[in-house]
Amino acid sequence: MSENAVLLQEKGKHMSYAKIILKKGEGRMMKSGGSWVFDNEIDNVEGDYENGGLVEVHDFDGYPMGIGYINDKSKIRVRILTRDIDKEIDRAFFEKKLRTAWDYRKRVIDTSSCRLVFGEADFLPGITIDKYEDVLVVESLTLGMENFKNEIVEILKGILAEDGIRIRGVYERDDAGERKKEGLEKYDGFIGDEFDTNVEITENGVKYFVDVKRGQKTGFFLDQKLNRKAIQGLAKDAEVLDLFTHTGSFALNAAYAGAKHVTGIDASEYAIETARKNAELNGFSNVNFDIADIVELLPEMVKAGKQYDLLILDPPAFAKEKQHLKNAINGYREINKNAMKLVKKSGYFATCSCSHFMTRELFEKMIVEASKQAHVHLRQVEARAQAPDHPILWTMGENSYYLKFYVFQLY
Repeated sequence: MSENAVLLQEKGKHMSYAKIILKKGEGRMMKSGGSWVFDNEIDNVEGDYENGGLVEVHDFDGYPMGIGYINDKSKIRVRILTRDIDKEIDRAFFEKKLRTAWDYRKRVIDTSSCRLVFGEADFLPGITIDKYEDVLVVESLTLGMENFKNEIVEILKGILAEDGIRIRGVYERDDAGERKKEGLEKYDGFIGDEFDTNVEITENGVKYFVDVKRGQKTGFFLDQKLNRKAIQGLAKDAEVLDLFTHTGSFALNAAYAGAKHVTGIDASEYAIETARKNAELNGFSNVNFDIADIVELLPEMVKAGKQYDLLILDPPAFAKEKQHLKNAINGYREINKNAMKLVKKSGYFATCSCSHFMTRELFEKMIVEASKQAHVHLRQVEARAQAPDHPILWTMGENSYYLKFYVFQLY
């Protein structure tokens, strides 16, 4: 039996956990359905605990609010696992949550490659698990989930096997900065036996090479799956420009849909090298990829009078911290303004932001400002978000509702 299995058994015995007592009037996020208790919301602690261990949360008047795991190194002091104070946090508890997550994906998305677990939005705070064909990639962000991570993977592999899906390998991508806030070191490596981390996947009819070890995030941006499909209907016979193309995903969807010609641009040599391999994998001759700093390139393209029928702008998150938001808005506005100038009259423009701190309201305001500076009129075609395998939990706000994706026709 694994160490984690023993841990689950021990924690599964409904022992007397330490009690976290909230201040009067605090715990507003939790009371509205969220999963977090912040350090400044806690009045006192009754009993002993270990960081990463389980605790009960009670309101100021003693009302039981749930069980979660604690870490006093983090400003998010407790993350709630269940609202049922009598619930045992054992193997059966995690198996039920994982089955629910898998059953949901089977109903809403193509599961050949998809996000299987999305942290708080699947009521498993602190862990993300993506599936690329027969490979799993795990991202564990919290000390509490470190205790359960291996057991969760083992349970999930068993659930998938019931549907005939044999997982050949699991890779851990714990290189996010959030781990430092939990007192954890960054880490990449195999869970179990080593395997070839290059995986070939097919999405929307397009084939890709995904390297789960070297690729961005967990190897690929699965959250844009249906947004990539949405631009296929606009791409036929079009001159297309895909900015921040990364490994070519939007560009390849346009090429697949019958674009006249597609250009994809990114600053990363590794990303462009992979994009070219992906084009070759699909046998596309109507697409080419170039390396360039897009912020510097855009004004030059405007000056040269370049024009496109369809332009996709998919930049990285300019605001990874809240204090960077003002500069991020200015950066988004500038690239959107210049990109709009490259779109032909009656052409189509897709723009997005994956920054949690760039709310939908701020993003829409920025787009309007950019359009005025570009002297164009916007006619909205679609307003989209992330694919449904990245479910949006409204009580968690922008923490789960993070991707904004708009398609406009420009005049």
